[in-house]
Amino acid sequence: MTISPQQLELITRQLGREPRGLAAIAWQSEQGIPAVLQMRSLVDDQPFPTLYWLSSRDIYQAIAEIETAGWVKLIEQEISTDETLKQAHWQDQERYVARRWALMHDEDKQRIEALGFTDLFHSYGIGGIRHWDKVRCLHMQYAYHLAMSAEGGTTIGRRLDAEFALNEMTISL
Repeated sequence: MTISPQQLELITRQLGREPRGLAAIAWQSEQGIPAVLQMRSLVDDQPFPTLYWLSSRDIYQAIAEIETAGWVKLIEQEISTDETLKQAHWQDQERYVARRWALMHDEDKQRIEALGFTDLFHSYGIGGIRHWDKVRCLHMQYAYHLAMSAEGGTTIGRRLDAEFALNEMTISL
């Protein structure tokens, strides 16, 4: 999705700074407000394994409250005891890794290989997490969910929608 000057200005306001490594808008509201950014995997020769970044302040705040209420640990506990949930979460991780590599600019792939970061990009999952049975951050999980919404989203994202109706939020900024 091409980024217009108006969208770039809005993203800058959302983040409080100019975005570094911005590749595209991965998801926006029906009103055209960017909410999820697709990021480059290499910025200034430094690896950035987070493919999707949540830029919406409204969604960010809602998820911050969910995290504060202890939902990261709750979901991790469920992943450790529910084999079906664990398998679905691992499939989301695998899909994320494959998608990140597929969307990566060719020059970034070549530079990542030259710098010796290839293994990192084939093993670090959603939000750059190494241990796939853990949840690093619900913001990154939900950003991935929104970016994949046309394909049904993700396991954890669907759970957040069901529990907290995040998919029904009005996004203003």
